[in-house]
Amino acid sequence: MGDRMDDLRTEIGANDERIVEAVNERLRLVSELWKLKRELGIDRVDPERERTLRAQLASANSGPLSVDGLEELISELLALTKHELGSR
Repeated sequence: MGDRMDDLRTEIGANDERIVEAVNERLRLVSELWKLKRELGIDRVDPERERTLRAQLASANSGPLSVDGLEELISELLALTKHELGSR
């Protein structure tokens, strides 16, 4: 039983590292997008794009993440993005 627990913890840790890597890549991409928007004189935040993102991710979610859990995750991700890149 201990070996299985260790294996699961190792897999969870590796997954968590991939999540951090994905969030960092998202921040790099959004930073580049915001720079382009600034050059073009376009507002950084696009409420319609956020609605589209929520719909796309809801469609892609096959669970076990609940609808409410997904909504919370997306909200936190968008808030984190705005917080991390807001002063740039």
